[in-house]
Amino acid sequence: VQLQASGGGLVQAGGSLRLSCAVSGRISNTWTVGWFRQAPGEEREFVACITRSGSRTSYTDSVKGRFTISGDNAKNAVYLQMDSLKPEDAAVYYCAVSRLIAADRVSADYAYWGQGTLVTVSS
Repeated sequence: VQLQASGGGLVQAGGSLRLSCAVSGRISNTWTVGWFRQAPGEEREFVACITRSGSRTSYTDSVKGRFTISGDNAKNAVYLQMDSLKPEDAAVYYCAVSRLIAADRVSADYAYWGQGTLVTVSS
């Protein structure tokens, strides 16, 4: 399984970005795809996840109501729509895949990781 994250960039506070995660390889419908982020000097933190079936999504509290995770199984892609961005959202964003249908915010549950995409938010 390989993942390719893209869509990062520089945006002003209050703006929007849409991150994409292209997933290649054999993936089960019971797997979970997640987004994590890591700011300089900070630990990697969970942002959101979605089961490949789309039946369950989960968000960290700080992005609820602003970020939306979605998937397109036909394209083997998962997206993170980020609206009302804040300077504290700036980080390198990573997508990851877990074999666990109940995977959520524990990064150790995710076996496959893509390279990150940098999101910079200017105030």
